[in-house]
Amino acid sequence: MSNQVRLRLLPSARCLFDEPIQLKVAGLRSKQVVTMRARSTDEKGVVFSSSATYRADGSGEIDLSRDASLSGNYVGVEPMGLLWSMRPDVLHKRFQKTNALNPHVVNFSVHEEEGGMLAEVKNERFLMGDGVSRVPVKQGNIRGVLFTPPGEGPFPAVLDLYTFGGGLSEKRAALLASRGFLVLTVALYGHDDLPKNIKEVHLDYFEECIKFLKNQDKAGSNGVGVISLSKSGDLALSVASYLPGVQAVIWINGCSANVAFPLYYKNRQILSALKFDMNKVISTESGALVTKYCMHDPLKEENKASLVPIERASGRFLFVASEDDLNWDSKAYMNAMVDRLKRHGKENFESVSYPGAGHYLEPPFGPYCPSSFHAVTGVPVLWGGEPKAHTAAEVHLWRKIQEFFRTHLSCDKIKIKSKL
Repeated sequence: MSNQVRLRLLPSARCLFDEPIQLKVAGLRSKQVVTMRARSTDEKGVVFSSSATYRADGSGEIDLSRDASLSGNYVGVEPMGLLWSMRPDVLHKRFQKTNALNPHVVNFSVHEEEGGMLAEVKNERFLMGDGVSRVPVKQGNIRGVLFTPPGEGPFPAVLDLYTFGGGLSEKRAALLASRGFLVLTVALYGHDDLPKNIKEVHLDYFEECIKFLKNQDKAGSNGVGVISLSKSGDLALSVASYLPGVQAVIWINGCSANVAFPLYYKNRQILSALKFDMNKVISTESGALVTKYCMHDPLKEENKASLVPIERASGRFLFVASEDDLNWDSKAYMNAMVDRLKRHGKENFESVSYPGAGHYLEPPFGPYCPSSFHAVTGVPVLWGGEPKAHTAAEVHLWRKIQEFFRTHLSCDKIKIKSKL
């Protein structure tokens, strides 16, 4: 390894998962061509890696926020390109980072054209900011984790439903807490002592979660926010439409109808399940399927009992759709919901759509996922999107999520604490 070549991360080698970094190389020969690499192993042991070729300037320096990649996993000026373009060493794997206690560790290195390593640096990307508390919750029926920001509060309270893959994901909840929100993320099945699989969903569970959140000492909002993704999108709509105390809902690439499992409340079915037709899948060379055209049409008469009556909701909606979602047509579902609210004279919504983005919109700077195993259909599917546009959408949406919740979750309720 060369003593002269230095690889630096600015502002620091330790940062939050959602923070951009600046990667700089110094001590190369003038105009020297080198390969930059990134490598990381996820929680399931899958190795993700990326590489890009750069040419040093006259002073033997490279700055990824200024200089263009000439070839590799991406081309052009992409300061965070080595992170988002990382690919798994096996097909159809999604980067697994669900435990908030350990950072996402990325090894960056710079190599001669022949392959010899000149310098390396480790980037630790934390999910929990300093002082954020993480408390597992096993109370009544609730199974989840509560994240609380440091300080007195009060903080806007958010229920994170994440997706429907079974188990528990802490990434988004921990990062939101690091940004000043009190967040409860919950599992529905496949976690702790919950059943491995389910045949129906009960709204009572979310009602219990909302009560729990509102009872937290540091919860300052009069009502709670709900954030979702994919199948949990329709659950978020139902929570807002049937339960009190929901002030703000973020629906990301969901459906306008209750999908796959009937929905119950107080032991009575309130919505039927919109089903899908696996004969309508499209095969691809990679072995992954396109399921975009499989869902039955929720607007057809025979499926209307699955449509969520969103006009009943008093809270505010943010609808987010990726225009290249290959899981299903979220943009069409979003348009139908906007039409429905307008027909009912409602103006409690805003919507945003992202061209070139795929199904899985997550906190930014994780590896883009083209395809992975689908929890409901049990096969690998294509999620859609183009990596660069998808990442840009994630960066924009992450700011939008925080602004939306800050605006619509009021923190004016001062809790009177009894002094002992």
